[in-house]
Parts: sequence; structure tokens; C-alpha cells
Amino acid sequence: MGKLFENKYRIESARLKGWDYGSEGAYFITICTKDRAHFFGECVNGKMKLSTMGAIVQGCWYDIPAHFPHIALGAFVTMPNHIHGILVLDKSLQEQNRGDNGDDDVETLHATSLPPTNAPTFYQAISPDAGSIPTVIRSFKSACTKHIRETFPKQNFGWQERFWDKFFDQ
Repeated sequence: MGKLFENKYRIESARLKGWDYGSEGAYFITICTKDRAHFFGECVNGKMKLSTMGAIVQGCWYDIPAHFPHIALGAFVTMPNHIHGILVLDKSLQEQNRGDNGDDDVETLHATSLPPTNAPTFYQAISPDAGSIPTVIRSFKSACTKHIRETFPKQNFGWQERFWDKFFDQ
């Protein structure tokens, strides 16, 4: 059983303690659907036949480098109730993928008028760092969920809360 937080049990993180998930290298990722429901298609004669949901997930995966220019994609496969993929975190890609003017910053003037927040230290400590593998996975799962639920509102689509990873040094 995990530790208590606000009088509720909390399962310990599946992430490797002390590891910097912003470290460069290849990460083998597995993400399962909630309750391992078969949303993404079926295997027919040894080949995966994607459903529309599976195609949405595959499209979101291939779109990751457009949102995270420091990420390159390795092999990827969609299965009926999970995905496997390799994400390569390479900070040198960020410079290579910048626009012609070398500036990919987006100005958001409305944000400057907001009062500063004082997020509790606890939440800052457990939040993944910007651009880290957990941040990429959170964004990917969120994008998939949004698109699938908009397209299939009655299907009750969801992901398993966590993901499995294995790091490979380049």
C-alpha cells in the first residue's frame, strides 16, 4: 500500500527514483488503455487492423515532434489495448528544428496580466519538468483523449493512469 496524502493512500511512482527524465537518450514506452479495453483495433491474421481510435492515437504519436522539437521518434506500434514506442530525447534537435529566424518563442501577452501564482512546494516537487518524458507522455495522452472523446463521446475512452518506460543510453 502506498503512503497517505490528504488521508488517502497514494501509490508510489513507477518512475525510477533519482533519474532525470530530461536526460538525453532513448526511452521505450508502453501505455495501456483503462481496464485494458480494446479500443485501437484488432489483430487479424497476425496484422494489426487499426480502428479509428487507433488511427487517432497513431496520428497523435507521429505529431509529438511538432510539439516537442527535442524529441525524435523511433519504432512505434499500436496494439488493441496498448501502444509501444520509442522516444529519443535529443536537445540538439531543438536548435535544428527552429524556424528560419532562429526564434520559436510565442508571445502570449494575456499571460503577463495574470497575477503571479504561489503553487505549493509539494506540487512543484512532484510535477514533471517541462520537456521531460513524463511531460511528453502526459501531453500525448491528453491530446489522444480529447480527440477520441470528441469523436466517440459514448465510448468512455480512457488510459491507464501510468506508463511503463525503459531508458537506453545512446
